[in-house]
Parts: sequence; C-alpha cells; structure tokens
Amino acid sequence: MTDMPNPQNLRGARVTVIGLGIEGIDLVRFLAAEGARVTVSDMRSADQLRDALRAIADSNATPSLGGNRVEDVIEADAVFVSQGVPSTLPALVAARERGIPLSSMLELFLERCPAPVTGITGSSGKTTTTSLTGAMLEASGQDYVVGGNIGVGLLSLLPQITPTTRVVAEMSHSQLERVHRSPHVACVTNVTPNHLDRYSWDEYIELKRNIVRYQGTDDVAILNYDNEITRSFAASTPARVLHTSRFEAIPGDGAVLDDGVLVRVLGGAREAVVPRSEVALRGEHNVENLLLAIAVASQIGCSAADCAQTARTFTGVLHRLEPVATAGGVLWVNDSIATTPERTLAGLRAYTEPLVLLLGGRDKYLPNDEMAAEAVRRCRAVVAFGESGDLYADAVREAARAAGSDLPVRRVETVEDAVATASGLVRAGDVVLFSPAGTSFDRYRNFEERGEAFRVAVRALGEGR
Repeated sequence: MTDMPNPQNLRGARVTVIGLGIEGIDLVRFLAAEGARVTVSDMRSADQLRDALRAIADSNATPSLGGNRVEDVIEADAVFVSQGVPSTLPALVAARERGIPLSSMLELFLERCPAPVTGITGSSGKTTTTSLTGAMLEASGQDYVVGGNIGVGLLSLLPQITPTTRVVAEMSHSQLERVHRSPHVACVTNVTPNHLDRYSWDEYIELKRNIVRYQGTDDVAILNYDNEITRSFAASTPARVLHTSRFEAIPGDGAVLDDGVLVRVLGGAREAVVPRSEVALRGEHNVENLLLAIAVASQIGCSAADCAQTARTFTGVLHRLEPVATAGGVLWVNDSIATTPERTLAGLRAYTEPLVLLLGGRDKYLPNDEMAAEAVRRCRAVVAFGESGDLYADAVREAARAAGSDLPVRRVETVEDAVATASGLVRAGDVVLFSPAGTSFDRYRNFEERGEAFRVAVRALGEGR
C-alpha cells in the first residue's frame, strides 16, 4: 500500500471509494465533507443499493455502479477500499501498478483519531468482547465511543472524540488487511481457522497479527493465553503484553478464572472481580470473552466494580445467543452471528436443555466433524437449510451413524422453512438454536439480515397459532 499523500488535507483530491456498505457510506460522507471529489465504485446496481445511495445523497459523490471499473481508479489521487473487497480485483491491481495510494476506513480513522484507540479482533468473540468493554466504560461514567466492525462507522464518530475520549473499535481481519498502524491497546480474543474460502491459514494468521505488528513500547497487547496462535503474538510486538486464561496461571498481568472467580491482575496484585456463578452470559466461551474485556477495561480506566456490574447484568448482543421468544415451553434463540462450525459448537455447549439445531448458509471450507458429533450428543433434531444444507445434513447423519444414533435430520431450503419444520419437532422444555455455522451470503447481505429473517419467522409462527 502506497502512503496517503497529505492525509490531513484531502480538499480537492480525486478519490474513489470501492464498496458502498457501512464502511463505504462512512468514507463517502467523510471524504465529501473534507472537500474531496468522490467517485463511488460498486458491483451492485442502483436498485440493489437504494438505501445506501439515499444515505450519501447529499454528498455530491459520483456513482459508478454495476462493476468495479479500472477507469474509476487510474485517474484518482487515492483509492479507499471497503473491507471484503479482494486485493485481486483488477481495479486494485491497476492502482498498485500505477502507485496510486490505497487506504481504508480503519487506516484513515487511525490517522485522524485524536485519542488513543483500543482495538479488539479475533476469529470469534470479538463482538461480545467489544460490547462488554463498552458496557464497562458505561458503568465507569467515562466519555467513550464504540464502533468499527460492530456495525458503526468509525469516521462518523470523529466529531465527538476528544483527546480524553475512550475509543474502542472492533477490527476484522479484512479491515486489518489494509492498515500500517496498530491501536494503543490491542486485544486478540483467539485465532482459529476461518475464512479459508478466501485466504490460506498462514495468510489469515498474518492479517490478525497486524493488530499488534505496528505497536510501540508504550502500547499494550492483551492476548488469550489459552489459544496457541494468539499466545504466540507476544513475540510480534514490543508492547507490554497481558494475558487472559480460563485454565492456567498467566505470566504477568491480565485476568484469569481462579477457583470459580474471575480475577484481574494489575501490577502483580490480584483482585477478585466476580464469581463465575454470578455471570449473566451463558457459555464457557463467554467467560473467556469476559476475562478479555476485564483485562482491556482495566487498562482504560475501569474499576473492578465496573467490570463486576457489567458481568452481572450484560446478557448478550443481538444475533449472539439472543432469546427471541418463548412459546409452549420452547425457547427460540437467534445465534445468526455463528458463521463457523466452531461458533455453533460453542452455542451447542451453552445449553443443557434438549436442542433442535438449525444449520445452513454458505460454507467456508472449515472442518465440521466436531460440531456434527456434538449435535448428535446434544440435539433432539437437526434442520439444515440453504446452500450448504446438504453438506451439513450429511455431516450430522455421518456422525449419527458413527454413534449409533437415529437423530432426525431434515433438509429444507429457507430459514422460514427451517423454523416451520422445527416447530413440528420440538417439545416443551426444548431450545431451538438458530446457529447456522455458515455465512449468510447465499441469500442475505449479512448475518444481521439473516437473524432478522429468523426473528420474523418465529413471530409469524406464534401469530399463526
């Protein structure tokens, strides 16, 4: 990536924004307000982008839709690339060949933000850890903002950020692909196989490593000691390193689970935060997320009491083990954010009740054997839907045969079909867990839209009775 020319002044510059999602909208509005002449390049049509175009209607940006054309970038002074846009895109290849600077929403935000930034990434748990950290800051009464991959454009937050604001940003691997800066406090929840449909395992690890790669000696890295890859990142940063662990003693400061109590360690001193039995979130994976949030929040001005209050009251984020409805003694749970078998596995293990599991979406070429075996052990039935429905149904059937189980496995087409089918399989006391294991991109723009489809289908089920 070529450095941005005079990034503090883009007035009059010709810039192209590639991709008009949340980041693209954020970029267009910010760059236009700076006085840049903005072209928006997106593969989708105007009809598909109706809401996004409405959001930038007052920016005077020039839309170039239906393709990412080389001519839209080769005359630009700079190109800003939204996350998820592949580096192999011919327009980006052409820009690099001509030495045109490439940047991103996150890179621009890190350049412009007047306050130190806390960044949180990981293969799973980053949204919950980010949300927990924000809740702890809320409990502390400090001035703070939370944004980034959690669904809030960072550039739109800049007007309300002062040098003393606590800034927390969730950062995805694809956002970290185009940065040459690291946050002051960097947290990595874990690194496990993910997105192998687009990256090799080694490439994916290196993208995650970027969050600590550019830190200095005055910075802080918070790493999950229970994950081998995350733990190894300590060798990649000159920053002060803290760890968290559910299972082991940690070297130095951080947070641990010790004899059923979540404990933070600061300056070598141990301080009990909250008993595990009082944590509101379900699942051991959420204990891991909570330890990470405690370690992060403790570095940005939160007390043990702030952390404890959050632990006792925080019940989760939308689309992550989100209770949707209880009817006829059956709890319907939206876990649409589970886009890997690993996250579905964590969801399965969060419940002791009999489960009806809804699986589907687009496959990421990740192992699903362990998830399938756990589904056989824990579920009353499994319903598979969407593009990868046959793949997941076959995996569960194979695991059932190996275990000598006659677990019912149904194959349907849509989320709505899956809800309707599940309604005929449940009994009072069951949990219907919508935890797809695949991405939403076979039918939906994102996991939020898919989760809302599940909610609507569950509500319609109740209305039809």
